[in-house]
Parts: sequence; structure tokens; C-alpha cells
Amino acid sequence: MPSVVADSVVNLCGAIGLAVAAVMLHRRDPRGPQTARLVALLALVASLFLLRGIAWWTDNSTLDRISLIPAALIPLGALIVTEGLLRRHAHRRLKVAALVGGGVLALAGALGPVELENVHTAMLSAFQLAGFAVCAVLLIGRGRADLLAWENRAIDRVAFGAVLVIPFIITDFRVLAPDMPVRLGALGALLAVTAILIAGANDETQRQGVLLTVLRIVGAALLGAAAAALSADVDAAQLMRHCAVAVAGVLAIGLMGDALRAVLEARQPGVLDSIGASAATTRDALIVELARQPIFESARRYREADLAAYDPLLLRDFLAARRVLRRADAPWGLAATDPAVERMVALMTARHATHVIVLSHDPVDLIVLAVSVISADPATETALALVRRLLVQAPEAS
Repeated sequence: MPSVVADSVVNLCGAIGLAVAAVMLHRRDPRGPQTARLVALLALVASLFLLRGIAWWTDNSTLDRISLIPAALIPLGALIVTEGLLRRHAHRRLKVAALVGGGVLALAGALGPVELENVHTAMLSAFQLAGFAVCAVLLIGRGRADLLAWENRAIDRVAFGAVLVIPFIITDFRVLAPDMPVRLGALGALLAVTAILIAGANDETQRQGVLLTVLRIVGAALLGAAAAALSADVDAAQLMRHCAVAVAGVLAIGLMGDALRAVLEARQPGVLDSIGASAATTRDALIVELARQPIFESARRYREADLAAYDPLLLRDFLAARRVLRRADAPWGLAATDPAVERMVALMTARHATHVIVLSHDPVDLIVLAVSVISADPATETALALVRRLLVQAPEAS
């Protein structure tokens, strides 16, 4: 049935995405106790989605019943994570209720009579929603003054993710949403994890992450709609299934791509990492070290004596208030016919340069380099500014 296939694929994508997110978090903070709690919860939810996806795809009733065990333990895992975030124990009765209730529902789901399946589903759904509601109340009602600023931000991220996922979880229970054409719990978990990972970055990276995620979701939804349109008898339910599968798949692939990029970037030290690990102590030695980096392989240093053809005395005033010049920004706030601008443009044109780093304006001391259009991004511009500061502070060889 199309609904079973869609449910299975969405859950399998959710399992992959959450497993990747757990690995990413563990890699960022392998020894953090709070990270360990969150990773354990993500692994628990990922195992639920994996068991469900395989069970529904293969019509395996045994696996379907086993999947109820992690489903019943999710409120307990959420409460443990909440305790860690608040740095205090939850009320004893809440922990007992989560432990006993989860254990009873887990055993009843795995070993209980099939005739009571609907009753168990209703109780499990109520138990999960109550567990999330209790955790939300604890997080929202916390004493913000008792926690550090970064801890409050972390709690806000997790609370936002929890609130985001609740409406999607409801669709996983046919008792609560009998007319839903596809179960969206795993999709909601992917959105929540993506939101948590994005919110953990700085403001600029957050904005970029949000835009990228929106682009992924919209693009995936349009792709799903286009795939559904290939069928002659497409209806609203089929359209929703195609869109859900496409969005879940793209989010899971996006998380995998982000994780792989982080691993590869960590293996290849960046410009600043290279300088930090270098034993170079003089300016010339640092420039030699920089030349080993792809964006600096074309870099050449020009002192005032090397710039005799470009009237260095005229360039001094022009460069006095400038740190890094981009060819694309010419004429740098002046008239294009300004003599200093003409000479600087001529220098950059003759050297096929895109950037000039000003080490000194009196006497003139420049680093001229060409940055490829592939590498020209805000991170590279920031790296150039920081490299300049390091070079300026480095002593000349004696």
C-alpha cells in the first residue's frame, strides 16, 4: 500500500538523520555528560524509527511490537535530558511515573495480547504526550537566573525542538489522527534536530542555516509534488505522501552531508589552524607557511622598493586607512580617476590579483594575491583580515 511505503521510508529517513545527528553531537563533545544524555535519547528515538520502518516495510508484526519498547521509554529519556539541562533532579514521583509507566507500557506492547492493541496505543500516545508536556513545563518554568547564559540558550533550543515535534508525533497514532495519509513523527524529529543544530551556532551561521533548511524543505516539497504529478490518479493524500517522503529524505541527506563536511574540514587544517600549529616566528616565515594554503598559493609580498613603477609615495595616503582591498570594490569610495586608485588597479591587474593585504602604508608593504571565485566567501574574507593582523604583529627577520 502507498501509505505503508510512505510511512516506512519517512521512518527510515528519520532513523538515519537522528543517528547522524547523534554522531555529530558526540563528536563535538565526546565527554560531556549532558551531550551523552542527549545522544542516548537520539539513539533511542532512532532505534524506534528504524524498527518501525523495517517492520512496516516487511510487514513484520514481531518487529512492530518490539518497536513499542523504545517508544514507551522516550518520556523517561526526555526527563533525563531535562534534568541534565536544568542541573537539578526532577521530582521523585515524576521519575517513578516515567520509569514504571514506560516499563509497563513497553512490556505490554511487546508481550501483551493483540486484542488490546488499540487500548495500548491510546495509553502510549497519552503517556508520550504527557511526558513531553511535563518536560516542557519544567523547562519553561525554570529559574533563568540560576543558570548560565549559554545554558539558558541550550534549554531554549531543546524546548523549541520539543514544541516543534509534538504536532508531528500526534500523526503517528491512528487513534488520534485516523485520517492522516502518512505518519509524520519521524519528519518532525528531523525538523527538531535540524533546528537544534542550527540554533547552536552564532547569529550569522544561524541565519545561513535557516535559509539553507528552508531551501531544502521547499525544494524537496516541490520535488515531491512533481513526482506525485507523474501519476494519473494523484489525489491530496498521495501528494502529501510524496512531499513527506521527499522532505524527510532531503533532511536526512542534508544532515549526512553536513556531518561529512565537518569531518573532512577537520582533517584538512584551515589557514588559521596551519599558522597556529606552525613554528614560524617571523613575518617572512609566516608568509612561506601561508603559501602552502590553496588561497595563498599566489600570494606575493611587495615592499616599497618593488613598487617604484606605481608611485609608492602617492599610495601611502591612500593605504593609510585601509586594511584589505578587494578588486571587486574598486574604486574603494573614491573617484575612478583618482591617481592612487588608478595605480592600485593597475597593480592588481598586472598581477591578476583579487585582493591586496596592507601590512604597512609607510613604508608601503603589501601582500598581493588572487583568490579563486570558488573560495571567495565571507569566511575567506574573515581569514584574510585575521591573517593580516597576525602578519602585522609578527617581527621582521633580524
